Amino acid sequence: MTADGRIRVPADLDSVTDVGAENHSDVDPASIDRIWDAARHWYAAGMHPAIQVSLRHRGEVVLNRAIGHAWGNGPADPPDAEKVEVRTDTPFCVYSAAKAITTTVAHMLVERGVFSLDDRVCEYLPSYTSHGKDRTTIRHVITHSAGIPFATGPRPDLKRMDDSDYARDMLGKLKPVYPPGLVHMYHGVTWGPLMREIISAAAGRNIRDILAEEILEPLAFRWTNYGVAAEDVPSVAPSHVTGQPLPAPIAKAFKTAVGGTPQQIIPFSNTPQFLTGVIPSSNTVSNADELSRFAEILTRGGELDGVRVMSPETLRGATKEARRLRPDIATGLMPMRWGTGYMLGSKRFGPFGKNADGAFGHTGLTDIAVWADPQRALSVAVVSSGKPGRHREADRYPRLLSRINAEFPRVEISGSSRRTRARRSGSSAPGDRTP
Repeated sequence: MTADGRIRVPADLDSVTDVGAENHSDVDPASIDRIWDAARHWYAAGMHPAIQVSLRHRGEVVLNRAIGHAWGNGPADPPDAEKVEVRTDTPFCVYSAAKAITTTVAHMLVERGVFSLDDRVCEYLPSYTSHGKDRTTIRHVITHSAGIPFATGPRPDLKRMDDSDYARDMLGKLKPVYPPGLVHMYHGVTWGPLMREIISAAAGRNIRDILAEEILEPLAFRWTNYGVAAEDVPSVAPSHVTGQPLPAPIAKAFKTAVGGTPQQIIPFSNTPQFLTGVIPSSNTVSNADELSRFAEILTRGGELDGVRVMSPETLRGATKEARRLRPDIATGLMPMRWGTGYMLGSKRFGPFGKNADGAFGHTGLTDIAVWADPQRALSVAVVSSGKPGRHREADRYPRLLSRINAEFPRVEISGSSRRTRARRSGSSAPGDRTP
């Protein structure tokens, strides 16, 4: 293992770069160059073996690139390990970016009358009643205000994580740390099992099947479901803990928030057991190209290529600010605007860079993001395989996100036509400098 937990950055970055099909007919190629320069600068920090970036603007793929290695260049890999370069279609686990997909499925089912967000959870999971949990609604769950931001019951048997009867029994034993609806605090670990079991009970189908049959298959996605078939596990590139370990107090808080330290979570997330499971909070397998296409559904108001997932009215309600998240370790100790299940961007600090107050989507552990920005007619996904602690170059990731926003002005949408508010400019956003 390298002493500082960094990867070996190749001298020739072009030699480890894959470029997919791109259409620059309606964009300034210099803008794309500046965005990609920011991505290369981020990669050069040595904290991510692989990075993928995909942008869709007005429905056209304007950037679809990958840099680094999918296999063989992690900090723990020996120098003579066989190195396999990353491609734009290489699949990775995208962790909590899964929540944007699950939230979309949930709102689709609400619109179809399968359940209401104001239904009580115990109407579908009868054992979810102890310690005042009978007052918990599905809205509490999807907005991270159900009072169980971390597991408080017996330690679960991970080998049984896909067993619904077992999962419902364990969920029923959880003891809230505050009454449902009192506080909005990120439910990193408990959100997924609850959403999976609520949807399964209400719809009579597994959420993986619903996602596949209603969205992914009609739109010809190859990946982007929860986990993969057993035969596809070898195709999923691994994630890596990089950099120096977190300081002890932060590591302890991180473990409480997400169920383990990076040194525990990341190796498990590379295993067949995790990658073949159904964890709607954290085990979606995809790539930046497919994630940005999923975001395009949302950018277009809930419909893509003739497949209507939800109405524009439902989507507007889901992305209206509902709460502000209490700062905690799972969100980088920063407050955040939230809709009903979707993270919302902001003008200053936000999950999708600066000046992104019209954006919504979700982030993933660590330095992964998928978002839709209808104000810019922009759909974005950034995927990375390193999971670093704090390091001196950490600001290169949010600077990439802000650079993307700076290069695409907002547009006004009137019917089927779009009119640019401001002439596209290569100038930097205030306070933002291209590396």
